Amino acid sequence: MNELSHPNQDTEEQISGVIERITFFNPENGYSIIKIKVKNDSDRVTIVGELGALSEGEYVHCRGQWVNDRKYGKQLKVSAIEVILPDTLAGIERYLGSGLLRGIGAHFAKKMVAKFGTRVFEIIEHSPKELLKIPQFGKQRLQMVMDSWEDQKMAREAVLFLQDHGVGLAKAMRVYKTYGASTIAKIKTNPYALAFDVDGIGFKTADDLALKLGFAPHSVERAIAGIDHVLQTLCQEGHCTYPRVALLAATAELLSLNDDILTQALEQGIIDGHWVAELVDEVACVYPRALYWAEAGVAREIARLQEGECPWQGNSDKNSVSWLDKQIHIRLSDSQAEALLEVLQHKLSIITGGPGVGKTTLVNSLLKLFHKARLTVNLCAPTGRAAKRMMETTGFPAQTIHRLLEIDPIARAAKFNQEEPLQADVFIIDESSMIDITLMYQLLKAIPTAAAVIWVGDSDQLPSVGPGAVLADFIASETIATVHLTEIFRQVAHSQIILNAHRINQGILPVAHGLKEADFYVIAEQSPEAIFETVINLVVERLPRYHQCSAIQDIQVLSPMNRGTLGTLTLNNELQKRLNGDARVKINRLGTIYAVGDKVIQSVNDYEKAVFNGDIGWIENIDMEAQTVQILFDGRSVQYDISELDQINLAYAISIHKSQGCEFPIVVIPLAMQHYNLLVRNLLYTGITRGKKMVVLVVEQKALQKAVANDKTKARITKLKERLQRKVALK
Repeated sequence: MNELSHPNQDTEEQISGVIERITFFNPENGYSIIKIKVKNDSDRVTIVGELGALSEGEYVHCRGQWVNDRKYGKQLKVSAIEVILPDTLAGIERYLGSGLLRGIGAHFAKKMVAKFGTRVFEIIEHSPKELLKIPQFGKQRLQMVMDSWEDQKMAREAVLFLQDHGVGLAKAMRVYKTYGASTIAKIKTNPYALAFDVDGIGFKTADDLALKLGFAPHSVERAIAGIDHVLQTLCQEGHCTYPRVALLAATAELLSLNDDILTQALEQGIIDGHWVAELVDEVACVYPRALYWAEAGVAREIARLQEGECPWQGNSDKNSVSWLDKQIHIRLSDSQAEALLEVLQHKLSIITGGPGVGKTTLVNSLLKLFHKARLTVNLCAPTGRAAKRMMETTGFPAQTIHRLLEIDPIARAAKFNQEEPLQADVFIIDESSMIDITLMYQLLKAIPTAAAVIWVGDSDQLPSVGPGAVLADFIASETIATVHLTEIFRQVAHSQIILNAHRINQGILPVAHGLKEADFYVIAEQSPEAIFETVINLVVERLPRYHQCSAIQDIQVLSPMNRGTLGTLTLNNELQKRLNGDARVKINRLGTIYAVGDKVIQSVNDYEKAVFNGDIGWIENIDMEAQTVQILFDGRSVQYDISELDQINLAYAISIHKSQGCEFPIVVIPLAMQHYNLLVRNLLYTGITRGKKMVVLVVEQKALQKAVANDKTKARITKLKERLQRKVALK
């Protein structure tokens, strides 16, 4: 009798088999639908559950209950699953040839099985040098196989430990990816660190694990971890600090602890230096230590940089405007000339305004004057695409702030700082609204006291992804000279993108004239499903055909959110299938299929690769045998190990937040009432201003009306404005 005979739906049963196909995988929770081939049975069996990051070709042993799905039939709902090694020649060859072990493809898998038979795993474990007897195997390939085998062995041990303590396979794999060989030791020392270190592991999972490992539920240690988790979560929403009373209330609700323990934990954490207590607008607040020092440091560095004279002394009068007009034929409007002279009167200044108001012309005029005065200028921006655009519009070299500071990939520390400052007379920083408090502090520390600084940005766009509202606080403090450009210039006044961006910013609905050569369109639909179909049709067929452009290279879908019918995850899956579904070389990693030709986006800063959150690239090669992927970022080829692909997401559709600092030829934005909490004016305004040649809104009319009317963005809690004002008052 084979393992599938007479399944009982009321009791748990066990089956083992090889994964033939991963039908579905949800990276958010690890839920999977998988087809496996069970030994001695001709049928494929469907297993479902939170099964984690498995791969085709792996052998699994499952325990669970049989259920009858009305649509899909009989399935095993898995309660426990374990990856095992196959024991048949065919199974071993398939396993080895699947790419799970680096350095072995189908060719060498066949040779290994032919040479060693069912002993091959024993050979890899105990006598790996025997593999060198296989023709053309080589020492380099042997080392790859040994390293990969050791990684898998340690991963199995760590995953089993976590599963024994109630952590599901999907989350266990994420933990091992983060901690590697030290997984078990780290968890036993401080399981609460999981909530901060591992993507997708919440405090609840870490807390459950800690309690199972013997941590006391009413301990001060648990309370400290809970407070820290809540505070860090709030700071991920953009706050630099949070009111003490609200922080303790949120933690009490999370942990079911009384006020006495939480108050004791908070005071202990402040004494130990985890947090800093301070009044903000007369309210007692708590800072994470790093954000407190960053915020205080920015105010201190601004005060330092305001000292001394401008580097261009003697070149700041009205003659500068005349020289620009006569010598290099840059004719400024009255408002631009006034702004230019205002900037030249101050060592620190801000240039702000919406699209088409002449920020670039003003920056180029300043650069010509600085060049005339023989001053050295450093141009930088927070992202690679913003730096590239800055270089294109000015004709001068520009780079990211990370590259300018030469941040060390291992130590995460900048080479340039207060001890070893950068060398330049003037620093011009574009897309400044994107810079969070921590990065701004790192940059300011490295700027020499004698230098001048000019920030350029649109303060009406979304604030930084990271904590703080730095540019807005700079402007609100009135301690840094600020020029607000508002005049839309004749050469761009025909652009409906620019005119509608300004209309939206003023709370007025956009106008779509329906002209054949227009650059702004609004398509109204009645449901999210209809919007989805229209967006796909626009990107795949209508826009490429009409504009003779590349759907992948030239068109970018921007969504307010990642989840839902119109979220980036769903849109990416369909667009990839329609635009790159015929790609020959593909790999399945954590449920996402990556193929040669795919457009992708980096989701975290990788200092070692010098690729940063928001950088967009294209997959140019996948080497199944070496288990590597080559991705092209702005003409630079970067190699990823397949295990590192959790840093990469598909980018046919990206969030509007991720699009900051970018510019695309054609932008398509879906907008529906399912985006309710994100229907905010500055989000829509930011998305529209990413379009260079065309913007198409595909909307539920009610959602568009709500987004334009809603300027109630959630205020970020910071004290930077007050700190800046206090520093200036003390001077």
